[in-house]
Amino acid sequence: MRFTKMQGIGNDYVYVNCFAEPMPKDPAGLARRIADRHFGVGGDGLILICPSDSGADARMRMFNADGSESEMCGNSLRCVAKYVYDHGIKRAPSLRIQTGRGILAVDLELKSGKVERARVNMGQPILEGSKIPTKLPGNPPLDVPLVVGGQTLQVTSVSMGNPHCVTFVERATDELVHGLGPKIENHPMFPARVNVEFIEIISPTEVRQRTWERGSGETLACGTGASAVCVAGVLTGRTHRKIVNHLLGGDLELQWNETDGCVYKTGPAVEVFSGEWPE
Repeated sequence: MRFTKMQGIGNDYVYVNCFAEPMPKDPAGLARRIADRHFGVGGDGLILICPSDSGADARMRMFNADGSESEMCGNSLRCVAKYVYDHGIKRAPSLRIQTGRGILAVDLELKSGKVERARVNMGQPILEGSKIPTKLPGNPPLDVPLVVGGQTLQVTSVSMGNPHCVTFVERATDELVHGLGPKIENHPMFPARVNVEFIEIISPTEVRQRTWERGSGETLACGTGASAVCVAGVLTGRTHRKIVNHLLGGDLELQWNETDGCVYKTGPAVEVFSGEWPE
């Protein structure tokens, strides 16, 4: 099986072109094996680039490193669009990619005939508690106390097609990320588990993010998480609608557009290497 390793600001996945390769019989098991950083290719999970059954240019299926399937990943979406363009599946300056939260539009920035950066319309945030889903009070829950690991955090929960729990902290320490991250991910207030963002406010237009990602642990970046942070910052009065988010793997530009209510995310997409997996 041919694969390609790609990354968006350090959020790295193994990509399989299912236009050319057979669909894996057990994608969840393959994700666990191929994402292993010691015995596999290594990555935050597995992305299948498939023909769309809804009229889009391609469909992405995302599997975390633990084999669980998620709705989407913003950084991976940019990489899928880059692969679709660079490898000739569809050559157009704007692509439509089918994800677990619907078809999303991706505008491409080219350099020397290849995609260097992409701007993704992440869609409108989901703010109804039952649809996030969360049992916390509020639509959405804003700065709600959450008791976890003997501590009380103020958390805001929104969905960008997958659930997020955002907490604004003075410093995003290892103690918080690694100590409380997995506890929040599996907290009973989040029936589908949750991605957790620990956010330091630098200014109303600039933040710093560390992410505990559902099913993968700490990752260098999370595009849907960065989008959720943009929304949470506005709703809680901490940030403006347009921000720069500094993640461990690099920077993303976010804007929650007041006109259409959609979140727009811009960042790089990089192809690292290709190879063969003895599937």
